[in-house]
Amino acid sequence: MYYILLMFFQFLFRLNGMLLSLLSFVYLICALLLALYAAGSILLLLIYWWHRHDVNPIPHVDTWPSVVVQLPIYNERYVIERLLDSVACLDYPHDKLLIQVLDDSTDDTSDVVAKHIATIQKNGLNITHIRRPSREGYKAGALAYGLSLVESEFVVVLDADFMPAPDFLRRTIPFLVKDEKLGMVQTRWGHLNAYDNVLTLGQTLALDGHFVVEQTARNRAGWLINFNGSGGVWRATCIHHVGGWRDTTLTEDLDLSYRAQLAGWHFLYLPDVVVPAELPPQIAAYKQQQARWAKGSTQTLVQMIGAVWQAKLTFGQRIMATMHLCQYIPHPLMIALLFLTPPLMIGRGLQGMPLGPLGLIGLGPPLIYLISQRALYADWRQRILAFPVLLVLGTGIAWNNTIAVVEGFVSNRRNEFQRTPKYGKNRQVNRYALKFDPAMWIELLLAIYALWGALMAMEFNPAYVAYMALYSFAFGVIALWSLRDRWLLTRNVGK
Repeated sequence: MYYILLMFFQFLFRLNGMLLSLLSFVYLICALLLALYAAGSILLLLIYWWHRHDVNPIPHVDTWPSVVVQLPIYNERYVIERLLDSVACLDYPHDKLLIQVLDDSTDDTSDVVAKHIATIQKNGLNITHIRRPSREGYKAGALAYGLSLVESEFVVVLDADFMPAPDFLRRTIPFLVKDEKLGMVQTRWGHLNAYDNVLTLGQTLALDGHFVVEQTARNRAGWLINFNGSGGVWRATCIHHVGGWRDTTLTEDLDLSYRAQLAGWHFLYLPDVVVPAELPPQIAAYKQQQARWAKGSTQTLVQMIGAVWQAKLTFGQRIMATMHLCQYIPHPLMIALLFLTPPLMIGRGLQGMPLGPLGLIGLGPPLIYLISQRALYADWRQRILAFPVLLVLGTGIAWNNTIAVVEGFVSNRRNEFQRTPKYGKNRQVNRYALKFDPAMWIELLLAIYALWGALMAMEFNPAYVAYMALYSFAFGVIALWSLRDRWLLTRNVGK
């Protein structure tokens, strides 16, 4: 196979030199686009560094407004009691607070909820258990349905795996009371199970980079940010003003965020208010979560990019909003470079390409992760040692996310909302665990292809050996990880 592919590409390029030029041009465009994305990361890092010491003093509130806390759940038997206990401890006037459990479950989660809220209600908390006739619209539909039943001034959204601190509302609501044009307040996600395994530890670096550097920089610079789907507080008037929740994409949070900001509402990000949440400890669950975010973001890009460039925004706001909506486009670009590198090495099409400076620009994303760890943790030097795990994750799921991005561009139909399974303390024996990941076979093939590319690099362009070896290692690790998880689940069946 090694020599067959080598001879095939050598023959092909001798036969058609124009094809080599075309592939070289495509390669250069993909590399430049990735460099542009990395340059955007450097800009975010600089903005963050300038504003890193900014504080947001909590305004004084004379009269506390009405608040509804919405808990959209679907089959969450392992974490629902933990969630209900945490919201029951919220330090807020009970006569101004309503908890809605928006329960679309099809298993015994509903029985667990009914029993648990009966106990909570005895303590005087107004909590309701809401069951819809159907699961139409999935999470967006549940939120819209619950909102139609109340007239509260402000709306909190918490997913099933989140645990807000008792002072969560007292640290967020005052900002909305003070500023009538403030449509949403987003808080930072923390981590309940960072040290479950190397997968969860690697995820902490990625999420911390987003919540510490990216969200802070975008918000302080006056650029558009997004509600992250949980851990945020909305002004109900804002939601109604822009048409409410929609299920036209898989990221209803991003869709509503952009519609609200383009309509003139502004958002506030509070990095010092933290809501811990659970990280997916299973590789298949993580990949499903990433695919949903990638597809939904791309769907939102398709639907909103025209409105972004027609809105009354500054040029900088438009550029950064575009890059924000294109946040998963680098994965298809990475796959394109993977496929193109070996044949172009064989055809000498990479000779003379001015790619050296692009490597320096590529330092942007790693620096974001480094700075975020330094800002949050005293043991940041030890935590940053997990960066190789993040590097493998970011590279190894490129195929998974590429398929999702392509589907986001070409699919106009509404897909089923595949929620990320929650595990609680049930890591091995879990009825919600995903048992099969068909993408792992493609990832194994990509690992073999990249290994062949590394061997080609040793002969034609040694500078690319490490580059191709990283792809081979990353795809191989992700595929074998999937096989390992599947084996563990099979072994624990019946326990």
